[in-house]
Amino acid sequence: MSSNGISQRWYQRKQLFSKHLSADKRSWLFDTSSLTARLIRYSSGNFHVELLSQIIGRPTLDEAKALNIATGQYALIRQVHLCCSNKIVVYARTVIPLSTLKGAERSYGTLGSRPLGAMLFADRSMRRNEIMVTRLLPENALYEKTGAQGEAVWGRRSVFYVGEKPLLVSEYYLPSLFSY
Repeated sequence: MSSNGISQRWYQRKQLFSKHLSADKRSWLFDTSSLTARLIRYSSGNFHVELLSQIIGRPTLDEAKALNIATGQYALIRQVHLCCSNKIVVYARTVIPLSTLKGAERSYGTLGSRPLGAMLFADRSMRRNEIMVTRLLPENALYEKTGAQGEAVWGRRSVFYVGEKPLLVSEYYLPSLFSY
């Protein structure tokens, strides 16, 4: 549930046949390679990360469940905009349990405005669970943070493991990405 009580439903790829989703959107949502690398190519190198916030907080119930951590457990919550040619194209939210930020993985807590994808895909210990997708509507509390206006926003999330420790990455593709 979101903080406003509106549930956000996550779908596996095979559950999307009845959804109106263009081939272009599907290619972005289900691409298993680095989103950072794809956006750098897409923008001919004119890419940057805008850090919105990075706080220690409690993940949503849905995020805690996806990470298989106890409700109320604290995590590092990082929110960013990914920009191509100074246009915001993706809103991303990463939830990293504090237990993940120990040992070699503590550097995941000090990214600032550096892209997470570059670090994740360079990490030889990284593995990724299945990609799940959602349709974020304006009524959802998270929608406002995307910067979108009026249109539904498709997003995806995956639990990644680094050194066998989990972190959850959610990425919401703004309509501006498809009109770039």
